Amino acid sequence: MSYWSGPTARASPPEARPPLIRYRKPRANWLSGIDSLGYDVMVGVEVLSKAQRDLLVEWLPDARVVRSHGWGLIATIVLEVTHGEERFIVKAGGESDHHIAREIRAHREWLGPWVETGRAPRLVAADVGAKLLVTRFLPGELVLDTAYAVDPEVFRQAGELLAALHAQPAHAVHLDPDYEADANASILGWLAKDHGIHPEMVRRVREEIASWPTPPVTLVPTHGDFQPRNWLAEGMPGGRVEVRAIDFGRAALRPAMTDFVRSTTKVFRSAPVLEAAFFDGYGSDPREPAEWRRHRVRDAVGVAVWSHHVGAEEFEALGHLLLAELMT
Repeated sequence: MSYWSGPTARASPPEARPPLIRYRKPRANWLSGIDSLGYDVMVGVEVLSKAQRDLLVEWLPDARVVRSHGWGLIATIVLEVTHGEERFIVKAGGESDHHIAREIRAHREWLGPWVETGRAPRLVAADVGAKLLVTRFLPGELVLDTAYAVDPEVFRQAGELLAALHAQPAHAVHLDPDYEADANASILGWLAKDHGIHPEMVRRVREEIASWPTPPVTLVPTHGDFQPRNWLAEGMPGGRVEVRAIDFGRAALRPAMTDFVRSTTKVFRSAPVLEAAFFDGYGSDPREPAEWRRHRVRDAVGVAVWSHHVGAEEFEALGHLLLAELMT
């Protein structure tokens, strides 16, 4: 089912389009733009499925691609486009994608507290079946690998944002008696796949998982990948900085504690000042040690195995390092 709340579009039937090729001069029936190297580039909408092309022509018939924002690790296309004087982000999932449906659900059900304060992009159009969504463009500089990445105020605001997401109305929160058992089964499933984890480490992880309790846990809306690579920061008048959040492809109902794992893994383990600022913004540090360990072990296994499958060697090495630290 489609959802549309954007500018009035002039519907026109899509025409046949040639395969994706780089050109120096415009050609008809292409979304045109500038790539990250500064070359004129014609990005054919053939990279989208026919259903996605049809919807995009209906929603934004005059769209012009500015650049691609994808990471290249999952089957999701992320394009910044203009339509008239406005800027949008288009996200399209491939056949194996399971992130777009999660992102659409997050926009429809959980992101209100962020959107209303300008801290998350506003949904314009979406179609779950076509694996396509359009949001307003959200300004700001990606925090990762910038001066913002070591600014305690950025992390304090990130903590505040996360607290607002987790503090949803009661209808969005529930007690799940099966979450822990299901999470354990999921990680055991990952360990049954092809991976590069040493057999002895696998044995030890399986043995520990078998010893874990499976109590009921409270689930809240979570981002799922809350870390600096999914935060934007923008300098504001008076020297202030404002932090915003993007990329909700892993959003789901989970224990709140799971949203601390990625920043702990990537940042806090070597930056306690930023960790303190983050939890100051969040309002408390709810990481109960036993449950926290379970989440971290699961995440380390997931990172190591998933990275092995997509060929992300740096992430895979991180997963192995985390397992070694946790299981020492």
